[in-house]
Amino acid sequence: MESLATGNLTGSQRDELMQQVKQQIAVANAQELLTKMTEKCFKKCIGKPGTSLDSSEQKCIAMCMDRYMDSFNLVSKTYSERLQRERNRM
Repeated sequence: MESLATGNLTGSQRDELMQQVKQQIAVANAQELLTKMTEKCFKKCIGKPGTSLDSSEQKCIAMCMDRYMDSFNLVSKTYSERLQRERNRM
């Protein structure tokens, strides 16, 4: 098995590898977000699991997921802005 030594990669190969890693991290973050959102909204909205959701459960889940995504987006935006400010100070 050939080992991967980033020192032997060309600039474009390194860039491609970094892009692949960033994509894998983005997919992992999206999966974690979906898992956490599902767990939290299920606990909040589903009192007695059954074969279907009643209208109040459906509404609760939809609102919970919307609020969760809004909160996640706000935190992500604020975090990104803070990182950018910190980079500009350097």
